[in-house]
Amino acid sequence: MPFIGNQPALSYTSFAKQDFTTSATTSYTLDNPVTNENEIALFINFVRQEPTTAYTASGTSLTLTSATSASDDMYCVFLGKAVQTVNPPSGSVGTAQISSSAKSTNLLYPAFMAYQSAGSVTISSSTATKVQFDTEVFDTDNTFDNSTNYRFTPGVTGKYFLSTQVICVAGTDNLTEAEFFIRKNGSNRTKSTFNFTNNRASTASPIISVTDEVSSITDYYEVFVSINDSSGSPLYAGDSTSFRTYFTGYRIGA
Repeated sequence: MPFIGNQPALSYTSFAKQDFTTSATTSYTLDNPVTNENEIALFINFVRQEPTTAYTASGTSLTLTSATSASDDMYCVFLGKAVQTVNPPSGSVGTAQISSSAKSTNLLYPAFMAYQSAGSVTISSSTATKVQFDTEVFDTDNTFDNSTNYRFTPGVTGKYFLSTQVICVAGTDNLTEAEFFIRKNGSNRTKSTFNFTNNRASTASPIISVTDEVSSITDYYEVFVSINDSSGSPLYAGDSTSFRTYFTGYRIGA
């Protein structure tokens, strides 16, 4: 049925509630002033009390007929203070009321992508070295540190997809193996090993990924590489159009 007249701007209603710290008294103070006791619904130990008979109220003063005890549970709902807003009250909307497109968009954040843009960095043999992704392509929630720790700290719990590619160029003909890691809180979460044939100078460019659950807002992820080359090997840097050595990730679920 069409709406007659001006459409109200305020569409949702919720009621204000006040919890009391009880003691052996009959006098309490209301958070919001009322005209009389009929403007609040008072509950003691989850039983609704009868206005006038069990309590009276005026302004911010609430007076009980019988004193409470410290162990009582007491709260009131302000019937005369219905709060109207253009947004639904907190916690009143479930996933069924949210469109599929909105749910998908929200789940994709936070998200980031960063790459190593500095000149090639030579890493030592048999030493796990953190890759310094110093340039961000995007970082929706400022969750990637590209200047100090070079790590992704989502700050939001949920399930995440992470992926990285690290290009490692052999320094000499001695490179036989390179290992690449995505680490969570300092421990390996996933690992990829690249073996070189005939000890020849070559380039390793594996792409490794992992789906993981962030259970604490302090969880963080980093990328490390370890090589077997007595002369060391450089990590190959990229540029703004060719992300050769990069790290990316985004939230995929709650």
